[in-house]
Amino acid sequence: MRKKEFIMGMDLSFMDEIEQGGGRYYDAEGEERELLELLAASGVNAARLRIWNDPAGGFCNLERTVAVARRIKRQGLDFLLDFHYSDKWADPANQWKPAAWETLSYEELGQAVHDYTADVLEALKQADALPDTVQVGNEITPGLLWNEGRVDGEGFDTDEQWSRFAGLVKRGIEAVRAASPDIAVMIHIDRGGDNASSRKFFDRFAELGVDYDVIGQSFYPWWHGTLEDLRLNLHDLAHRYGKPINVVETAYPWTLEEPAGSKWVMNGREGLLPLPEYPASVDGQRRYLDKLIQIVREVPGGLGEGFYYWEPAWIPSQPEWSVGHPNNWANLTMFDFGGRMLDSFAALSPSLADRAKR
Repeated sequence: MRKKEFIMGMDLSFMDEIEQGGGRYYDAEGEERELLELLAASGVNAARLRIWNDPAGGFCNLERTVAVARRIKRQGLDFLLDFHYSDKWADPANQWKPAAWETLSYEELGQAVHDYTADVLEALKQADALPDTVQVGNEITPGLLWNEGRVDGEGFDTDEQWSRFAGLVKRGIEAVRAASPDIAVMIHIDRGGDNASSRKFFDRFAELGVDYDVIGQSFYPWWHGTLEDLRLNLHDLAHRYGKPINVVETAYPWTLEEPAGSKWVMNGREGLLPLPEYPASVDGQRRYLDKLIQIVREVPGGLGEGFYYWEPAWIPSQPEWSVGHPNNWANLTMFDFGGRMLDSFAALSPSLADRAKR
């Protein structure tokens, strides 16, 4: 059963590592607060976690995911679990198999997807922390578990490869359905402002009989187009497929300042939305969120389920991270470099909005 409340979500996958490394968070008055409690008081009602099979750094694995998921559920937040089916980042440029699955045949790979998904969900069930929604793959526009499930690039965008890709996804979905009929299945791609690519992908899944509940889209303006592109795409997808839609990843910069030792993913004005309405400032970030929330709420048929801001709490509290790279996201968070919440949270909460006007 889908929640009727509009989702104001946050991907908090780095929270565990930040806390264990000594990072701290503060409210607008500068008082130290536990992050989940602070977010819940600020209008956030959902949290997303990624899970990697066997990550080198020891975070975002099953043990740590269970521990953090229990905290999310105790806080009363909706919980979205994002299976990457990899030991590291899975995204449009990287959909590499876990090392333990490298030598498996296609049939064995499908069984591994099923069994791993089932084992993770059983562990969460035993901890009273089952997710409300599960992503079977992360930004799987080009397929997953390359090369067996690859569908982009020369020689891969074929009927046979799409069938193999869909078959692997179906094995994951099968495990989710068996774990609990109450868990919704999300299929997540990275084409928030690209209607042609979105339709190509979901038309293929419709033809191949992939049984899912929610469409997930990533939307970052410097990669995926304008807010108007997003609006038009979400409206068309709602009419075409009749499924709830979630902008499951998004962000916008609150500064372009780049302290020594940092190299931002988004560090140039060419990636900004039209000025002066959307500057790289706290107010510009709030304006962006105001508009994005409006666009999702106005998806036809009430099918705009909500959104998740990607890693709003990934503050630069340490120079290196277990994922193997330095800080590159801290100007896209919703906290300043020292962990103090920004006034852009006013986009999520009427009470915070009233305070910000004073």
